[in-house]
Amino acid sequence: MDYEEVRKYLGNCYFSEHARREMEAEPLGIIRVDDVSCVLRTGEIIEDYPEDKPYPSCLVLGRTAGGRPLHVVCAPAPTDRRLIIITVYQPDPTRWDPEFKRRRAS
Repeated sequence: MDYEEVRKYLGNCYFSEHARREMEAEPLGIIRVDDVSCVLRTGEIIEDYPEDKPYPSCLVLGRTAGGRPLHVVCAPAPTDRRLIIITVYQPDPTRWDPEFKRRRAS
């Protein structure tokens, strides 16, 4: 997925109920909407999920203004002209490499 597809709809984000619950219940501290916005403006796509339905999605890695690493799974929805935020979480260092870009082997 081209990151421009993600950025195109940053002004119209829809947070799924799952994303909102994850943001509020994050064990390492609540994640705010402006944290997600910062990550999406400055982050990078580290995984693509082209087969996801109803829209292809991707995993974005970025950092908040305070430097906190976050992962955001999102899907541009061109027909609705919005970006669907599917889930948001702070990556667990025991499950990800030190840069939070690659999953550790199980």
